[in-house]
Amino acid sequence: MKNYVQPGHTITLPAPYAVASGDGFLVGAIFGVATAIAAIGDAVEATLVGVFDLKKVASQAWAAGDKVYWDNTAKEVTKTATANTLIGAAIEAVGGGAGETIGRVRLNASA
Repeated sequence: MKNYVQPGHTITLPAPYAVASGDGFLVGAIFGVATAIAAIGDAVEATLVGVFDLKKVASQAWAAGDKVYWDNTAKEVTKTATANTLIGAAIEAVGGGAGETIGRVRLNASA
């Protein structure tokens, strides 16, 4: 197929804000996890599929299979759909205590 470009699991995007390796970020409708440090506007490789431990809302409990969304204002994952972008699903239950700020997410490459 001569119009095939790449698998698309990882793509290069301009960082919309400063990111560290492992940070989630949103460019338009594309959500990815940065593979390196990048300053705002710099090109950074974004992984679009896979399972990642990402910063989550501390006050939310998750069950395996819950849809999760990126809150681009707070720069964290939430179960709240309103005004946020669907990025995948929780693959493990996690509590809603103040210290429970990491959730395991399977990205769905929704763009």
